[in-house]
Amino acid sequence: MTTIVFALISYLIGSISFAIVTSKLFGLPDPRTFGSKNPGATNVLRTGKKAAAALTLLGDAAKGGVAVWLALHFAPLYGVGDETVAACVLAVFLGHVYPVFFNFYGGKGVATALGILLALNVWLGLALAATWLAAAFFWRISSLSALIAAVCAPLYAWFFHLPPLLVGAVFLLSVLLIWRHQSNIRNLLSGREGAIGKGKAG
Repeated sequence: MTTIVFALISYLIGSISFAIVTSKLFGLPDPRTFGSKNPGATNVLRTGKKAAAALTLLGDAAKGGVAVWLALHFAPLYGVGDETVAACVLAVFLGHVYPVFFNFYGGKGVATALGILLALNVWLGLALAATWLAAAFFWRISSLSALIAAVCAPLYAWFFHLPPLLVGAVFLLSVLLIWRHQSNIRNLLSGREGAIGKGKAG
């Protein structure tokens, strides 16, 4: 029961879509109605409001980090451990992808995943951020960089000696993130995926 309560709280935290909230605060159109229709920082950036995009990025990352931090620090007080943290990892990500507050239409989860991984292990999060940046530097495609980082995430989690249950949670997180990028994968295979700073992006 305790694990379910923690997971539910994490899901509700994840369901706060900062792309939509920030767009309302800045008087911008709903990000689900233009561009890629993805409620994330990349799509918000299409409005030209860099501050709104930055706030979206920070907010989406922070909610992932907060949910996992709460689980790491408070779950042991209730006699539960890694299984609860693992459940919260997946719950906050699913909240972002399927937010109950916004008709279950959410983003792809890259920023939220980064926040989750930073909370699990700061070196793990930094290593994956560096992997994303390196891939973006070489290929200039945001979605490809995210996919490469997703593939690397479970390997890095194992390398940084996360407990087996958390390595498993990171693996499932990566699978979900890759699954959310199906349309981007199709575009990559057909050569239609836009580069960073121009064209269509996920």
